Amino acid sequence: MALNPSYEAIGKGFVQQYYALFDDPAQRPNLINMYNTESSFMTFEGLQIQGAIKIMEKLTSLSFQKINRIITAIDSQPMFDGGVLINVLGRLQTDDDQPHAYIQTFVLTPIGTSFFVQHDIFRLALHDTV
Repeated sequence: MALNPSYEAIGKGFVQQYYALFDDPAQRPNLINMYNTESSFMTFEGLQIQGAIKIMEKLTSLSFQKINRIITAIDSQPMFDGGVLINVLGRLQTDDDQPHAYIQTFVLTPIGTSFFVQHDIFRLALHDTV
């Protein structure tokens, strides 16, 4: 497969769609359609998860109801299998908590004429210094 020339548009469009679903608790369960039943991986704050069902168990267990999100940057790169690597930098505030910077990285893998999330890594940018 060749490099996808539309990688930037795909990255931006995916991020908009993903967060529109994620940020609405009523829509969040629909994210299951973006992950593969067995081969998707997620690392959420250091916790390793595999498969769409287990990923969704984690995402639907999050207790916050309100999200304020500011996306600072979306960086995308084409991959040699036709996929897209996406890195998101932003700030996130849940319910009445303090806002925190976060980084989320996605690897989209082509399947037919679409993509699924092969890898998803999420981390708040908190620094535990002693």
